[in-house]
Amino acid sequence: MSSSDLVIDVTGVTKRFGTKTVVNAIDLSVRRGEIYGFLGPNGSGKTTFIRMLCGLLTPDAGSGTCLGYDVRTQQAEIKQHVGYMTQKFSYYEDLSIRENLDFIARIYDVPDRAAAVQQSLERLGLQNRSHQLAGQLSGGWKQRLALAACLIHSPQLLLLDEPTAGVDPKARREFWDEIHRLAAEGLTVLITTHYMDEAERCHRLAYLAYGNLLTRGTLQEVLTKAKLSTWAVTGPGLRPLAVKLRALDGVEQVVAFGNTLHVSGRDGPRLEAAILSVRDPDHQWKPIRSGLEDVFISLMDEAEDNFS
Repeated sequence: MSSSDLVIDVTGVTKRFGTKTVVNAIDLSVRRGEIYGFLGPNGSGKTTFIRMLCGLLTPDAGSGTCLGYDVRTQQAEIKQHVGYMTQKFSYYEDLSIRENLDFIARIYDVPDRAAAVQQSLERLGLQNRSHQLAGQLSGGWKQRLALAACLIHSPQLLLLDEPTAGVDPKARREFWDEIHRLAAEGLTVLITTHYMDEAERCHRLAYLAYGNLLTRGTLQEVLTKAKLSTWAVTGPGLRPLAVKLRALDGVEQVVAFGNTLHVSGRDGPRLEAAILSVRDPDHQWKPIRSGLEDVFISLMDEAEDNFS
């Protein structure tokens, strides 16, 4: 793969606040037209990393490019070609949808501004609400406005920081349909999310915990590299069974999924031996494929907290 195919190509990117390292020597490459999922718990460094990519923060160490521009020395150029959607709704609630988009278009000096605003309204299905104040919108419509604002200057890269937090399932699905349509047109997307179903819709994934990159690859590569064995158990009295299981050697996690427990460990034979010691006629056991949530909980359990 040539360097021209990489929209993001960084090595050893590091950020410290005082004595705390919040992003620790991250290497990441993202291809043109790719939807790259960036996952991890709150406080893992995802937002800080994104802000370094789009020129809002300068790395303390490391090097690389975003859209061909140096992330340390060409931050102004990067900002002109990136659309950044923050976690918190950041547009003017006392302006209408149209007024907000017009304001963003002015900031980017978009040619033929009126036409660009109208096209943006139509593309995101906002034209019938164009005169509604942003502060009166539901979470899903605020999300559409934020995405329209990110796209109005025709960026080459979208950086989306937990864009679907707090919106309903229908709005989430419509948002992801739009993201896949944009990627098919050649736009590159780096998106952070806590939703495992959303992570599975990405072309590739990276998992960050306490500033460290723990795994990356396609969904199948991430699942395979985890080498996690998982069993599902159903039946009565699952809560006391979970307590008993957590005390057994070879059992690394026990997680409730509705009326089922997922019991996992990275040493398959030890896990099976532990399960055999508590099996009884009242419960049904079966080995299952480890899911993304099982893998990420396992990664989280072995990660070292950088709070101190």
